[in-house]
Amino acid sequence: MIIDVHAHWGPWFFSMDVGAVATNLAVMDRYGIDLAVASATEAVIYDVTAGNRAMARVLETSDRLLGYLTVNPRQLADAERDLRELLPTGRFVGAKIHTDYTGSPVTSAQTRAALELVAAHDLPALVHTWGSTPLDLAQACVDIPGLRAIAGHMGADGWRHAIEAANAVDRLWLEPCFSHTEAGRFAAVAAAVDTRRLLFGTDATLIDPATAYGAVLAADLSPVVAERVAWRNAAELFRLALPG
Repeated sequence: MIIDVHAHWGPWFFSMDVGAVATNLAVMDRYGIDLAVASATEAVIYDVTAGNRAMARVLETSDRLLGYLTVNPRQLADAERDLRELLPTGRFVGAKIHTDYTGSPVTSAQTRAALELVAAHDLPALVHTWGSTPLDLAQACVDIPGLRAIAGHMGADGWRHAIEAANAVDRLWLEPCFSHTEAGRFAAVAAAVDTRRLLFGTDATLIDPATAYGAVLAADLSPVVAERVAWRNAAELFRLALPG
């Protein structure tokens, strides 16, 4: 069993053939990924309202995809409406907040308000982190009761900060996808944090899962830890009822 906690559906603004659901499923099949939690690219980079509704329609077509409801911190009224209207579908299991595309750092008032809103709905939040920003996300977890957050990219080149962040609070999870390769990055993180806080994420279909897959395999995890990274931690975080 493998659960990808950082996936996307829909076309990107690059010259890439990644728009169709069939592409998501083909990529998942290629790497043995059973479930993926995906956000709509349209919602992340362009129109959050239309994108979330398009994502809802896509989720009706495949039981292998679960959804992140995208929250734009600068459009909280829209987020409140989307949460009210779309969560009852039962197909959205978390929220996605992209701090860069929305120009809303984790420390900004609007992102803090967005995280409070997500926490009030008891949803895990996948938050884009880079550099030292996992530390900011950890502080948000300290400050906001009940907030459960995933540091997307585990800080990218700031993964050492992600180690400090994950060790500072027990409601922060890390996932490894990154558009660059850095030898030993995931292995170092896995050796330094509570292994119950590690997830598997690929950034598909923007990035081929081979990057994250190779990083995790190269970490040479024990069978128990490998199972936690592959799916068990995600199943617990998203409260998924899985067969067996």
